[in-house]
Amino acid sequence: MSILRKDPVTNGWVIIAEERAMRPLDFKPADPPSTDPARCPFCPGNEHLTPAAIRTVNGSGGKWSVRVIPNKFAALRVEGELNRRGVGLYSEMNGIGAHEVVIETPEHGQRMHSFSDEQLITVARVCHERVIDLSRDQRFRYVQIFRNFGPKAGASLEHPHTQIIALPIVPRWVKEELACAREHWQRTERCVFCDIVAQERDDGERLVYENEHFLSFMPFASKFPFETWILPKIHRADFRLAEAGELQCLADALRQTLKLLALGLADPPYNLMLHSAPFSAHDSELLENTANDYHWHIEIIPRLTIPGGFEWGTGFHINPTSPETASRFLREAQASA
Repeated sequence: MSILRKDPVTNGWVIIAEERAMRPLDFKPADPPSTDPARCPFCPGNEHLTPAAIRTVNGSGGKWSVRVIPNKFAALRVEGELNRRGVGLYSEMNGIGAHEVVIETPEHGQRMHSFSDEQLITVARVCHERVIDLSRDQRFRYVQIFRNFGPKAGASLEHPHTQIIALPIVPRWVKEELACAREHWQRTERCVFCDIVAQERDDGERLVYENEHFLSFMPFASKFPFETWILPKIHRADFRLAEAGELQCLADALRQTLKLLALGLADPPYNLMLHSAPFSAHDSELLENTANDYHWHIEIIPRLTIPGGFEWGTGFHINPTSPETASRFLREAQASA
């Protein structure tokens, strides 16, 4: 029988329906590489094909190891004013923001889980630096870090990269998380994310990986098969407040989590998103208690199924693989590797 589960972070409901016969081995491998390295604009020697770098980190031999560039096909632009305005009953503003690309490595076909410790820590630090820098712009209220891997996840280039978009508004889904976190705090005077960390460590049933500062697990009300979250054990609402030692542990947690997903699911396409507290907001109550009740985190969603009309029409998600089955499968895959 299917099970309805409520997500304590968004108050949304999920249908876990394992009788729909989607077991871990039913999922197909990711798409083949989509870019010819000789024509890849992110590869060394092709720097002239991209806008000038915002930030460059050099590695051994003076060659770059990480580059940050403006997105050539940016969704939002830094130049200009917001000019918020009404159009009858509608609202609009100019497309002001920032859209950057973090080119994570000079090596075209490398996977993030195979990066060296130094390389992955550098990527984490650069992303951290960019969020801090973008948050200084008074026009921006939120910064979204995300990574699309594989064509099915929306990646147009195979070369390893992460994207950063600064927004002049707080996204609706982030507001929903903030509202649910505040509601939990008002009832319990506890952070809902800290409660989740404590329970997942105790249960262990959905655990994927754990180190000194981070817990990787599949959420109780997973919306998608093998959906995985990475949460800091130390309560921090804002990613900008993460310290150097935490960023090192974050790199480790990312590597191990992505390595397990690649091992168990034949390198699946996925979307990775970092959720953090907004740094300003039009509604003052949005940030009133955020430092206490919110908790930055990473969500990884392997693109193994396609939402249909029911999902889009109702906001419900039907997950054919329970998080308990999925996490157990990854642990067994690791043990037998």
